[in-house]
Amino acid sequence: MPPRQRTRSSRSDSPPARTERKRRGGKDPFAFAYPGWFYAPAGVIYGVLFLFPTVISFYFAFTRWNLTSAEFIGFDNFVTFFTQQRLFQGFINTLIFGALTSFAKVVLGLLLAVVLTSGIFARGYLRAVVFFPVLVSTIGVGVTFKILFDPFDGLVNEALAVIGITGPNWLTDPNMAIYSIAIVDIWKGVGLAALIYIAGIVAIPSDYYEAARVDGANAWHNFWHITLPLVRPATITVVILSLIGGLRTFDLIWTMTSGGPGFASDTIASVIYKQYAAGYYGLSTAGNVILFVLVTAIVLPIYIFLNRKSKEL
Repeated sequence: MPPRQRTRSSRSDSPPARTERKRRGGKDPFAFAYPGWFYAPAGVIYGVLFLFPTVISFYFAFTRWNLTSAEFIGFDNFVTFFTQQRLFQGFINTLIFGALTSFAKVVLGLLLAVVLTSGIFARGYLRAVVFFPVLVSTIGVGVTFKILFDPFDGLVNEALAVIGITGPNWLTDPNMAIYSIAIVDIWKGVGLAALIYIAGIVAIPSDYYEAARVDGANAWHNFWHITLPLVRPATITVVILSLIGGLRTFDLIWTMTSGGPGFASDTIASVIYKQYAAGYYGLSTAGNVILFVLVTAIVLPIYIFLNRKSKEL
């Protein structure tokens, strides 16, 4: 008699078994690696420290409130924010500062990364030098450059005077203050951008460059057709981090100018602080909501666009 053929057990087709196969195959998007209770502590902390304050701030932005009472006033806080020139200037400066610093960090960070991954002499030491400002306290950087940019005794203007150039009023000229702070922010943050790009470049397989060399490609061709497309994930990271940091900047501006001269270098973050310190809590909360919406409205579409382009490659 021929051996009895093994038949597949009906148990293997049971719903729990199919669910297990889906989980192992990674096809079930709702199959978590850990039980639900494992995520509960982080969820509670996130809800208490972020979600609840965010939701409640949207309500208080429409009120005139203090520690004991709150009066609903509709959109008055937002109208005040956008109609008063000294407040609206902070909104404009935020856009300028975020765009300028982000663009510079992306471009300079990529160029530095290309140089520091080449066969340049002492590249390990140079990488440390470029990254060092990232490790320094932002407050310390602000105080240092406030002294260096002094129009009379500052080292920067004295160095320019040696070569016959009259240095500008870096932090006291209303037309230059925000750009002077942007220069310092770029100097401090470009090292992190370069580090991210270096990690992206060294992860590119050398086979691509070897094949390009066989085909007669020069350094520019390698950069344009190999390096630039393959470091797109690093570019996305740098763009998003730089934009969020630039739009939310406060500590460097407050240390160097306190938003001055006048309100020339104010950003939304410094306006929020000033209004809160003056007792205009509702107006300050409205500024927080405006900043939240602004960062979301700028960063989220850019993130979606860049990721979509990355998937098309």
